[in-house]
Amino acid sequence: MDRKSVKVVVAGGFGTGKTTLVGSVSEIPPLTTEEVLTQASVGVDDTTGVEGKTSTTVALDFGRITITSDVVLYLFGTPGQDRFWFIWDELAQGAVGAIVLVDTRRLGTSFPAIDYFERRGIPFVAAVNRFFGECLYSEEEIRTALKLDPNVPLLWCDARDRSSSKKALIELVRHAMARLPVST
Repeated sequence: MDRKSVKVVVAGGFGTGKTTLVGSVSEIPPLTTEEVLTQASVGVDDTTGVEGKTSTTVALDFGRITITSDVVLYLFGTPGQDRFWFIWDELAQGAVGAIVLVDTRRLGTSFPAIDYFERRGIPFVAAVNRFFGECLYSEEEIRTALKLDPNVPLLWCDARDRSSSKKALIELVRHAMARLPVST
């Protein structure tokens, strides 16, 4: 059997829920590279709004979902801090698209990820992670603040919830497929 693999990146700023999303939806125990935040990160990592965060991804998160007997989806979660961005190019290579997780308490942490995928022409969806509580902004306000192209899907999700994470992945795959050139 010729097995096909599909690569998806889960990206976003520091503390937006990338590791949580990969873990909630992966059929295998996810590979994570979580390390404890230390004194060395004080003044380097902006923990405003996520003061209770005690660990961070330093390389990647990895998960897998079998779609059919011959199609497997591989999930690659990125680290959120600027100092680990050199890894993003490797993780994004060959990806069909990305989910950019958005924390509305700290919208500014989403700009670099959105810019990254826009500049490279990689399809992405913006997923507002609702596990932080009730969102105080409307879809239009978030879309305007993030300067999202009208063609970029904006959706709500809870990265802790498998069903919600699966819906975000489905929306991403639909969006990426819609951008494929039509063959004649």
